[in-house]
Amino acid sequence: MPQRSKSEIGRLGEELTAYYLKRSGYEILRRNWRIKGGEIDIIACRNGIIAFVEVKARDISAMETGAEAVRQRKKSLILRAAQEYSYRYPHDMQPRFDIAEVTVKNGKAIRLCYFDNAFDGGNSDYIL
Repeated sequence: MPQRSKSEIGRLGEELTAYYLKRSGYEILRRNWRIKGGEIDIIACRNGIIAFVEVKARDISAMETGAEAVRQRKKSLILRAAQEYSYRYPHDMQPRFDIAEVTVKNGKAIRLCYFDNAFDGGNSDYIL
């Protein structure tokens, strides 16, 4: 099987994560929601929680995990985008910041690790 591009691997990860969320009872509100300087891969809700989900898809040979790739700068951009989303689309749900880590081998997703509440609005590292 030919190698997939980085963007194809990313789309594969997002598709798998959206499927997982739907199967878990979430409603997908938005995908690839962007503002200047930030993006949220998936915004979903369930039971009074609004989940802002960062999807990181990596080839099995990658040197770092998807969760490790979400550094403080990326978290800040996600937080800013989540604040803007909540301002534009007011809601009374509890926000949560999740990471979906998708591992790809030979162009196919072989594993999904989903971390609820992976990080918060503080300066701490993720809570894995």
